[in-house]
Amino acid sequence: MKTAILLFISLLITSISFSQSIKLEGLITDSNANGLEMANVMAVNKVTKAMDSYAITNDKGKFLLNLKPNTAYSLKISYLGMQNKELDFITAAENINKNIALEEGGIELEGVEIVREMPVSIKGDTIVYNADSFKSGTERKLEDILKKLPGVEVNADGEIEVEGKRVTKLMVEGKDFFDGDTKLGVKNIPADAIDKIQVLRNYSEVGALKGVENNQDNLAMNIKLKSGNKNFWFGDVTAGVGVAQKVSRYLINPKLFYYSPKYSINVLSNFNNIGELPLTVQDYFKFTGGFRGVAQKGGSSFNVSSNDLGISLLRNNRAKDIETKFGATNFSYNVNKAWSLSGFGILSSALTELETKSQTNILQPNSSNVLSTENREEIVNQKSNLGLFKLSSTYKPNARFQFDYDVLTKLSKQDENNSLLRESVVNGNSAIENISTVKKQDPISVNQNLSLYYTKSDKSIFAFEMQHLYQDENPFYNANLKSQPFNLTDYISGQNRNDINQNRFVKTNKIDAKLDYYYMLTNKSNINVTLGNTYSNQNFNSRIYQILDNQNRNDLNDNSNKNDVNYNFNDSFIGLYYKILTGKFTFTPGVSLHSYNMSNEQLGTSNSQNFFRALPDFLAIYQIKKAETLTYNFSYTNTFTDINQLTEGYVFSNYNSLTKGNRLLENATSQVHSLRYFKYNMFNFENITAFATYSKRIDAIKTRAIFNGVSQTSSPFNSDFADETILGNGSYGRSFLKNYKASVSANLNWSKFNNIQNNQLSSKESFTQSYTFKASTNYKNMPNIELGYNLVKNDYNNSAFYTERPFAKLDYFFLKSFSFVTEYEFFHYYNNSKSVNNEYDFLTASLIYQKKGGKMEYKVSGTNLLNTTSLNDDNFSQFATRTSQYTVQPRYVLFSLKYNI
Repeated sequence: MKTAILLFISLLITSISFSQSIKLEGLITDSNANGLEMANVMAVNKVTKAMDSYAITNDKGKFLLNLKPNTAYSLKISYLGMQNKELDFITAAENINKNIALEEGGIELEGVEIVREMPVSIKGDTIVYNADSFKSGTERKLEDILKKLPGVEVNADGEIEVEGKRVTKLMVEGKDFFDGDTKLGVKNIPADAIDKIQVLRNYSEVGALKGVENNQDNLAMNIKLKSGNKNFWFGDVTAGVGVAQKVSRYLINPKLFYYSPKYSINVLSNFNNIGELPLTVQDYFKFTGGFRGVAQKGGSSFNVSSNDLGISLLRNNRAKDIETKFGATNFSYNVNKAWSLSGFGILSSALTELETKSQTNILQPNSSNVLSTENREEIVNQKSNLGLFKLSSTYKPNARFQFDYDVLTKLSKQDENNSLLRESVVNGNSAIENISTVKKQDPISVNQNLSLYYTKSDKSIFAFEMQHLYQDENPFYNANLKSQPFNLTDYISGQNRNDINQNRFVKTNKIDAKLDYYYMLTNKSNINVTLGNTYSNQNFNSRIYQILDNQNRNDLNDNSNKNDVNYNFNDSFIGLYYKILTGKFTFTPGVSLHSYNMSNEQLGTSNSQNFFRALPDFLAIYQIKKAETLTYNFSYTNTFTDINQLTEGYVFSNYNSLTKGNRLLENATSQVHSLRYFKYNMFNFENITAFATYSKRIDAIKTRAIFNGVSQTSSPFNSDFADETILGNGSYGRSFLKNYKASVSANLNWSKFNNIQNNQLSSKESFTQSYTFKASTNYKNMPNIELGYNLVKNDYNNSAFYTERPFAKLDYFFLKSFSFVTEYEFFHYYNNSKSVNNEYDFLTASLIYQKKGGKMEYKVSGTNLLNTTSLNDDNFSQFATRTSQYTVQPRYVLFSLKYNI
């Protein structure tokens, strides 16, 4: 009912807009009557001096404006390289048709002045959005503006997508904002400081390589500040207190920014217990920044996995309780015209309490029938301290030489205490027990990058890149339970409680180095010769011990319960690639020749593998139009495991999961075919993206699992059966009638995988589907509405779970000082048999008062106003299905003051 009312309001606003406008359409041409694509057309109301409508011509030069009847307008047209034109006219009640020809000889400076007034403009590979054209008055952060821009999407994790591609670098005034991290930017940069938002397509951090590399998937975003925010400190300080059912709430959130041509400083901090997480553990682990990737070419994949024990804080504010302390600073400094320094430091601490109920059904091989069931009620307390520090240097004395160096250090200290009540159901028999577990770790990693780029001549370019990773991990795991889950050698049975502990120590040193030589055969073709090497050395030590009832320690010294492993991996390769542009096509075929050498030492012996392999790849781009492309990519990749799957001794994954490696594992081989279609029409801001990928993995490293009730013992092996995956997604979005934006999207993921379960081949399939529809308005002086609907279906071996989620948002700026924003989400979560069938919803609202030009902002906000108590979730492993319900923060109301500096 609520959704229907909001939809009716939206349709009513739309009908009013239709009834009060007339159309002006026509063609913009040159003197030879050729249509001019991406010319700027703008209608300025001569009475109010406001821009009532604007358009950018399509590939035929066509434009369409929606104007008010019986109104005097000045029509302004601009196109780079042509003389600007201005026409005066008065509308009547009928639609108008006008064809306008421009003359050559335009002055670029005048064109730039008119472009500055356009809400959206394009110049080469850069899209420029005028921020003020999309503001209604309720925006507070960069995120609020981005969500209103045509062709731009922002998800809940702060990731930005433009034209269906993810923005991987964010800059302010051309300077990296915290290593280019988009989340910190969209959540913290003040909306009122933003003048322009530039989207940089085909972006390359190294100008010398822009013409020889394929950068079509690289997107960066640069924020241009208003003149009053340059060479001055700006920002805000927020403080708030709130009331909830049991615990009082607080928020302290100062932010300071300074930008000048010489240097910039950003200072962010946040102290709260309202669930705001400026930096999650997931953000911490993926924090690398930019497009850097030394080993992207070559056809080999060797990734160092993390021994993080599964400790992870939730990404959102919907745990039972979260308290956060966060502080960060970012700087850049131009030492001189050739040398610049930049860096950042981030410290974050979070205390989280999770309360979860879950059911895990272990399935029979090749069936959706249940083999055994584990029901859990858990209370988890997590403490996470994170530190990130980076220093970067760029030296570019001239256009022919560039030297870059940076070092990134990650420090963390994490603790988790879990108290759970477990019911195991096996063959109809039920057993209940209390279990407690402890996880601790304080890993460190240091990542150094060095790059040299030298342009010898207009035809010859050299590029050298090297990366060194040092990683030291020391996870500790303890489980205390009544039952004895595994029969381990040297284990003393018959204890009152089974107190099992394990220490792990994993050290990694990995060096990637690559030398590229590019030679321009013609102005549309080049060859690239690559020489590279990847070397990794890893040490893995682990011990299992038991604490007896009398508190004595029993070390399990059998070789099956401990590890002392040394692993070396080396990949030397040479690659040859050829890139040619012919007409609308770009082709880049390539092949790399590899010499692999691997050896692992454990249990007093050494095992080695040595072989050669040729790996082809191919890229084809069809540039249908300026903003319409079709891309095909094929790759043949050798994938190698790191040390974690080679250790022959047992390792605890959980109190009911024991794993051991296989030192004889070989590499897997993957064939990947991908096809991407993209179209962006500036005429009506139509945005179409479609992406499909098919991958087939041969000799995949899979799992051999033995289940004893709900306890699992597993080891990896190279499967004789191929795994297959098909991914597909598509979206269609457009803006229309100046104030409306709508989109529809679909994401599909089908997988078939093969494992061995209880000595039986188990082949299973999973299919996940997600469909989303959204529509929104963007008026200056009226309430704005966003309506949407999302459906997710997870189908795993005929067990299907559904989540239906209609949602709505209303924001309204009124009486020149008040802002009201409210968001509503309704969830219906159920399975195909309706044995699970839950409904819950969330409502948030805020009312803000701030006088125009005033420094103080007064705000009252409410979260979870309907006081929903829990959420549902489901996930699938290759042996089991899991449904869970976790408790969320109760309703609270927060009163806050913000002072704008």
